[in-house]
Amino acid sequence: MSWTFFREFLFNWKATGAIAPSSQGLARCMVKAAKVDQAHTILELGPGTGAFTSLIHSTMPAGARYLGLDMNPTFIARLSQRYPDLRFAAAAAQDFDFNNFLGEGEQFDTIISGLPWTAFPVALQIAILDHVMPRLKPGGVLTTFAYTGFHRLPSGQHFRDLLRKHCTSLTTTRTVWLNLPPAFVYSAVK
Repeated sequence: MSWTFFREFLFNWKATGAIAPSSQGLARCMVKAAKVDQAHTILELGPGTGAFTSLIHSTMPAGARYLGLDMNPTFIARLSQRYPDLRFAAAAAQDFDFNNFLGEGEQFDTIISGLPWTAFPVALQIAILDHVMPRLKPGGVLTTFAYTGFHRLPSGQHFRDLLRKHCTSLTTTRTVWLNLPPAFVYSAVK
């Protein structure tokens, strides 16, 4: 999986956003913060090669529904083969018709994002959050991560401010040092 990730990074580094998949330590932190074990509807943005998907799959309750969206069709094809009981789509989060998955007016319990937010233009960050946050239940949580140090750059600060505007509370975890690069998790509660 790491070779696939690295190859896709070389071909499209702006969309892939990292040189290596997230570590198991970061995956555990994300899944715990997202309360996947209590979720009945789960949205994963940017599952990539499945660093979080594997743990989501083994943690989510029986009967829970999962949707993974990624712009990279290579990642989606591999994940669809690996997890035939989960639903994946090669689609842009800001344009996806969630009614086809959830039904009219239904919402997700949790959203887990592996998207490279700070690599995106501000307009794209806004478009994605404006489209997915209304589909998150009140009290639901969006979890995403930031690379330690990068969160202090202007793009990282802007994203944190934007995330704050879309939630009622925003908390962070401790840094997961055994990740490349080290990262921490944002939990944005709607």
